[in-house]
Amino acid sequence: MDANIKWLDDPETFRVNQLAAHSDHYYYGDYDEWRRDDSRFVQSLDGKWQFKFAKNPRERVSEFYAKDYDSSSFDTIEVPSEIELNNYAQNNYINTLIPWEGKIYRRPAYALSPDDSQEGSFSDGDDNTVGEYLKRFDLAPALRGKQIRIRFDGVERAMYLWLNGHFIGYAEDSFTPSEFDLTPYIQDEDNVLAVEVFKHSTASWIEDQDMFRFSGIFRSVNLLAQPLVHVEDLNIRPTVTDNYQDGIFNVDLQLQGEKTGNVNIRVVDSDGNILVNETHPVAPTVKVQDQFLENIHLWDNHDPYLYQLLVEIRDDEGKLLELVPYRFGFRRIEINQDHVVLLNGKRLIINGVNRHEWNAKRGRAITMDDMTSDIKTFKENNINAVRTCHYPDQIPWYYLCDDNGIYMMAENNLESHATWQKMGAIEPSYNVPGSVSQWREVVVDRARTNYETFKNHPSILFWSLGNESYAGDNIVKMNEFYKEHDNSRLVHYEGVCHTPEYREQISDVESWMYLPPKEVEEYLKNNPDKPFMECEYMHDMGNSDGGMGSYIALLDKYPQYFGGFIWDFIDQALLVKDPVSGQEVMRYGGDFDDRHSDYEFSGDGLMFADRTPKPAMQEVRYYYGLHK
Repeated sequence: MDANIKWLDDPETFRVNQLAAHSDHYYYGDYDEWRRDDSRFVQSLDGKWQFKFAKNPRERVSEFYAKDYDSSSFDTIEVPSEIELNNYAQNNYINTLIPWEGKIYRRPAYALSPDDSQEGSFSDGDDNTVGEYLKRFDLAPALRGKQIRIRFDGVERAMYLWLNGHFIGYAEDSFTPSEFDLTPYIQDEDNVLAVEVFKHSTASWIEDQDMFRFSGIFRSVNLLAQPLVHVEDLNIRPTVTDNYQDGIFNVDLQLQGEKTGNVNIRVVDSDGNILVNETHPVAPTVKVQDQFLENIHLWDNHDPYLYQLLVEIRDDEGKLLELVPYRFGFRRIEINQDHVVLLNGKRLIINGVNRHEWNAKRGRAITMDDMTSDIKTFKENNINAVRTCHYPDQIPWYYLCDDNGIYMMAENNLESHATWQKMGAIEPSYNVPGSVSQWREVVVDRARTNYETFKNHPSILFWSLGNESYAGDNIVKMNEFYKEHDNSRLVHYEGVCHTPEYREQISDVESWMYLPPKEVEEYLKNNPDKPFMECEYMHDMGNSDGGMGSYIALLDKYPQYFGGFIWDFIDQALLVKDPVSGQEVMRYGGDFDDRHSDYEFSGDGLMFADRTPKPAMQEVRYYYGLHK
C-alpha cells in the first residue's frame, strides 16, 4: 500500500495499518528491570531528529522517506517538542473559532450535503503546514531478532510513517498512542524512520479545543520489542460487593506469540500477602474468574490503597519471559435511587479542576516534573479531582492520579466548537460529528481508544464523551460504546444540555457550564432525575473565584449536587525573551501577532503558566477544604 495525501480530506480514513488500542501496561524481562523501570524491550527514539518544514503540502519535499535520500539540507529538531515553539510556524491561540475562519472557506466534509466530500480541503490547503522528520538508528542489541513495533505517544495532527523507504501507516487522534508493526522492514543497523506530520486534516474539525494550535511530535517515541510470549492486553475488573466490604476479582489477558509455557497471575496486598495465585497454560486468552476476596481495602481520595497485580510468563523450562506489573484498586461508583452519586457507598463530592497539559516553555510537550508538581499543588489546595480537558493526557498522569487518590473525568479527544456555535449563538448547520454518518466511526474509535488504553485505572470515575460538540446520533453511539464495555464507571457529556431530545440517551449526570448558583438551585429544588455537576465553573480569569462560596453552600443543601471542575488549572502562556528589555516575560494569545485570536482568554488558570499560584488559589483551598 502507498500513502495517499487525500486521506487528510476524508473523515472515514483516520487509521491505516495502525495496531488496535490496548491497555497501557508496562512489561519487563525480570524483577530488577521493573525496580529500575528500565525494560530491555524498550528503546527510546527521543532526542535529535532531522527536520524539514514546509508552509503547505505543495512545498513539502517529495520522497524524503527514501532510504537513499540526501537529507544533508535538513535542520534538527528535538523530539518531543512543538514545531511552532521551534520558530518554524506562527503561534496561534484561539478558542471558539476555527483557525482558518474568514481566511479560507472550508466546511466539514459531508456536513452540508452527502455529496460534498470537500476534496482537496486539507491536502491542498495553503495553511496546512508540514513537518518532515527523519531518524536514523540502529536497533539495540536486546531488541534484535524480535517482533518490533513503534509507539508514538502523541502527534498533532495527522501523521504518515515510513521505515527504510516502505510505507508503514497513517494515524490521526493527536492525544492517544499510535502503534505500528515495523517487523517486516526493520534492520539491525542503519534504519531510516520517516514521519510526515500535517497540521490540519479532517481531525482539525473535531480537535477544535480552547488552546494554542500546535503541531508536531510532541510526546515520546519508543520502539517496543515483543517477548516470545507477550501480554498484548490486560483487562482488570475488580468489583465491590453490596456490603462495601468484600471484592470480586477478575482479569482477562490477551496473549500473543508462542503457544507454549505457563502464565502465573498473583494479587498481592501492601503487606505482601498473596490473595490470588493461579497458573494457567499459555493460550490466546487467559482468565482469572470471580475470585472472592474478604475485607478488601477500598480506594478513595483519602486512602488511595492499591493492590499489586503480577503476571509472569515462563517457558516450559521455567525461564521468565515477561513480567507485567499493574497496581489497581477496588472502588465502586454508582447513582442511588435518590439520584445521589456514591463512591464506596458514601456521597461523592468533586473538588475539581480542568487541566490542560502545559509548560510555559515547552507548550503541551510537558515533563514528569510538571506532572508531579501539579499533583503536589492539588494536595496542598484540597483539589481532589481533575478533568482531562479536552483530550487524553500523557500515560504517567493516570498512574499519578491512581497513586494519589485523584478522581478523574477521562475525556475523549473531541471538541467541534466552531461547527455549531457562531459568534456566541447556537447555529449547528454544519455541526460534526452530529448525526453525519461519515463522522460516526472516527468518534466511536476515539471512545474505544480512550477506553482500551486507560480502562484499568481506578482513578477514572467518569468517561467524558468530549467537550462542546453539541449532540447527535454519533455521540449517542459513543455513549453506547462505554455502556456496552464498562459498567464500573459513569458517563458524562455536557453538550446534550443544548439538545434535550437526546437527554435520555446521553450522559448519566446532568452537567452544565457556568450555570449561576440560583439556576443550579432551581434545578435541584425540582425533583431532579439526574445528579448535577458543573463540568466547568468559576472561570478563573483576572480577579475571579470570589463567588465560590455560593456554589459550595449548595453542597450542604442538596445531596444531588456533587460539585464541579474549575476552569481552569493553569494559564496557557509562553515564557519568551522580550526584545526590548531582554527579560523573560509571559506572552498570551494575541501577543505573537496571531490573528484572529482570543487574546488573554488563554490566561484563566488558578496558576500562572510558570506554576506560581494566583491569589484565587487561596479561595479554592479554603472552600474546597470544607468538603475534603
